[in-house]
Amino acid sequence: MSENLDILIFGAHADDAEIGMAGTIAKQVAAGYKVGLCDLTQAEMSSNGTVELRKQEALAAAEVLGASLRINLGLPDRGLSGTPEQIAKVTEVIRMYEPSVIFAPYWEDRHPDHVACSKLVEEAAFNAKLRRYMPDKPAVPAPELYYYFINDWKTPDLLVDVTDCYPSKIEALGCYRSQFGQASAGEDVALTPLNQGYVERVQARDSLLGQRKLIPYAEGFAVKTPYLVNLFGSGRS
Repeated sequence: MSENLDILIFGAHADDAEIGMAGTIAKQVAAGYKVGLCDLTQAEMSSNGTVELRKQEALAAAEVLGASLRINLGLPDRGLSGTPEQIAKVTEVIRMYEPSVIFAPYWEDRHPDHVACSKLVEEAAFNAKLRRYMPDKPAVPAPELYYYFINDWKTPDLLVDVTDCYPSKIEALGCYRSQFGQASAGEDVALTPLNQGYVERVQARDSLLGQRKLIPYAEGFAVKTPYLVNLFGSGRS
């Protein structure tokens, strides 16, 4: 039987979650929560790197952040079409690890796979609670669903102060040299938005979000449903 997770994060490709919320992952792990990562594809259509190299980089980044596990569903890169079979695979992962909270990419993004992943996870999260859906696997309570930003973002609904954990985010992104690294002389590397100062732009975004609360770095999240607040303010004795 699989060990349950507190938080499960989905991405279309390895590095999606790190771009959007590596600082938050590191912060939750430091607080004692069990965090898992699930990449839907092997990013086999990427202009740079190989499937095997991307896998090694993903595992290294997960280790930096202290994730409890990282799995890959092997769905087709540029082929996240939202078929019933694909939704079932994502639903099965949610039921297997029973997270209280799941994260998916923000539903608007320049990369179609990020948008498709967002929709797939939303469908699967809904199905996971239906006892007559895949009745051979027990239904689970619907987890809270939050969305992280990759390329495109709006004013967030939630901010997480990741200042103390930000060095871990930069280290995790550094594990993806095939994607973000500058080409050395003689290397056959295609120029892409990712290896043209992308990490610096991510850092600038996180700094800009932090500025809204006068902190060095923050990561932003969106929600589609209202979230519950029990108390406002810090309290008084």
